[in-house]
Amino acid sequence: MTKKIRVLIAKPGLDGHDRGAKVVARALRDRGFEVIYTGLHQTPEQIAAAAIQEGVDAVGLSILSGSHGTLVPRVVEQLRERGGEKILVFVGGIIPAEDILTLKQAGVMEVFTPGSPTSRIADAIKQAVEGV
Repeated sequence: MTKKIRVLIAKPGLDGHDRGAKVVARALRDRGFEVIYTGLHQTPEQIAAAAIQEGVDAVGLSILSGSHGTLVPRVVEQLRERGGEKILVFVGGIIPAEDILTLKQAGVMEVFTPGSPTSRIADAIKQAVEGV
């Protein structure tokens, strides 16, 4: 039996819209992932601490507020500082195309913009975690 992939879904910053995060969380759960949802208004430090405590394979950040350039690199940095450098980070939300490369250079596995099929998100995580 293969180990379930554990994913933490988080909403960093002041963005109060979590419908997309909940849709992705439910879709991953329905595809056999173990999903932890942290809720709204999480700091990068809270997200990294929860990811380490829960022993997740990946962290998904949902951002619609435009603060991805600050919050995402801070989450990656906090994970590394806490020994979670192997935890994958993916981002979803309103991310301008010109910012995607910068986020990937900061350590993000993938950026999923609105309209990305949830199957694509699940497949990308599974491939990155399991190498399949």
